[in-house]
Amino acid sequence: MNYQNTLAFAKQLDKEDSLSYLRDKFHIPKDKNGKDWLYFTGNSLGLQPKSTKQYINQELEDWANLGVEGHFEARNPWLNYHELLTEKMAKIVGAKPIETVVMNTLTTNLHLLMVSFYRPTKTKYKIVIESDAFPSDRYAVQSQLKFHGFSENDVIEWKPRAGEELLHIEDLETIVSEQGDEIALLLIGGVNYYTGQFLDLKQIAKIGHSKNCVVGIDLAHGAGNIQPNLHDSGVDFAAWCTYKYLNSGPGSLSGVFVHEKHAKNRDLPRFAGWWNHNKATRFNMRKPFDVMEGAEGWQLSNPPILSMAAIKASLDLFEEVGMDALREKSEKLTGYFEFLINQIDSKDIKIITPKNPKERGCQLSIQVKNADKSLHQKLTANHIITDWREPDVIRCAPTPMYNTFEDVYRIVEFLSLALSKVKGTHAEV
Repeated sequence: MNYQNTLAFAKQLDKEDSLSYLRDKFHIPKDKNGKDWLYFTGNSLGLQPKSTKQYINQELEDWANLGVEGHFEARNPWLNYHELLTEKMAKIVGAKPIETVVMNTLTTNLHLLMVSFYRPTKTKYKIVIESDAFPSDRYAVQSQLKFHGFSENDVIEWKPRAGEELLHIEDLETIVSEQGDEIALLLIGGVNYYTGQFLDLKQIAKIGHSKNCVVGIDLAHGAGNIQPNLHDSGVDFAAWCTYKYLNSGPGSLSGVFVHEKHAKNRDLPRFAGWWNHNKATRFNMRKPFDVMEGAEGWQLSNPPILSMAAIKASLDLFEEVGMDALREKSEKLTGYFEFLINQIDSKDIKIITPKNPKERGCQLSIQVKNADKSLHQKLTANHIITDWREPDVIRCAPTPMYNTFEDVYRIVEFLSLALSKVKGTHAEV
């Protein structure tokens, strides 16, 4: 597309956008004058769908009117509420329903999955992560190593090459080829939180499995953003939060994927609870543990309904639109964003996210040379909500559900003005 650096062009793109109606389905924060904020942090916390309150209120009313009978008599009976989410969540991540469940929170789920899939031996025990993995992933694998009697230094880092920000799949191949006999697990962020790079999950799985390593994926920055096609990728397991691109509210529940090839393996070690016991005999109470097949076999406790109601509200929107349409708009938004950033007359700014739309989601990570957090603070003071990551990167995620092309134009207009005031510093704007 031949983009133009004008507000009129951005507004025309919005007029032509078949998904523009979705913005009205979300609460957009406003300043004291009633003007919408420019909100670019769906990669940290998605905005609230207007339907969320209705969905939660339905469960509050059923609780008030039915008490414990709500487990069976509520409009959406609580006993199997999580099943209402399974098929729609599976579509979003490209999985089968038997491979998918919503439960717990992200790092908790990563630990539960590693109970089953990180089975170190005296000779094959190391774990591969990206060198700039999200901190909770690093802490999780280090603590797993220590729990099993190894050193937290037994982490192998997949690093960018000198002077670069992005990862090369060939370098992971070299790591596994040379050290695979010592590697038990690859736990990789499917979309890197810092750069926004979307990694080739199918190739990662192929590389890991070539040396009999288990492959797990953290999709915190991927679910609802890119299409990971988890089943076809062949990865063994994955987990993701739902409060970023899936708009389920702060601290909400996590999704879990366990590949179908493991669905009937009852010998996989795992922690047990009431809710991963066979639902047909669960209420017999005194039966020996009988684990469920598929991803549900990793549940422990009955579902927290109010959080799941918020997830259901969001998933119903995704079901209405579909990931294909959302990805198409996302690529247009980031394409226009990238074009405008490259129009800024400054050597101090560059995008470190991959240029290829197939290798990124809707996040663009903008590196500003010699900047500090004061630039981010100026954005925030002007109700332009972005995400700062040390030492010099502003993460911006124009989310196709609710961001507009005009939003993109206006944030770049502000950045351009800020950078042109004083070379190398950022005057008041």
